[in-house]
Amino acid sequence: QVQLVESGGGLVHSGGSLRLSCVASGRFDSIRAMGWYRQVPGKERELVAIMSRDTGTTYADSVNGRFTISRDFAQNTVSLQMNSLKPGDTAVYFCYTEVQRVVNVEGATVRREYWGKGTLVTVSS
Repeated sequence: QVQLVESGGGLVHSGGSLRLSCVASGRFDSIRAMGWYRQVPGKERELVAIMSRDTGTTYADSVNGRFTISRDFAQNTVSLQMNSLKPGDTAVYFCYTEVQRVVNVEGATVRREYWGKGTLVTVSS
């Protein structure tokens, strides 16, 4: 099992900044991807930013140029620096990871996805 613990959410005025962090712990041999999604009531969860070994770094168009995702590979953490925040950024932000484990002596691997519990970001106008 893998645990994701998020921190850094809160209330900020429009134009302000927040930094989210997430640390992964548990049983895995490598992290294939880490990133952030967000969700508002009544809408589907959407990608904010992700760093993947397979596909590189991706940002949602709505945050590109304002948000920056970064990884500390040694500490198994991912952070999201959010600048120039807008009321439309208000949402619950979820940390996401895809991890890989070796499952036998031949080196076969499996991948699993995990989600954090979410942290609320509120941007007031």
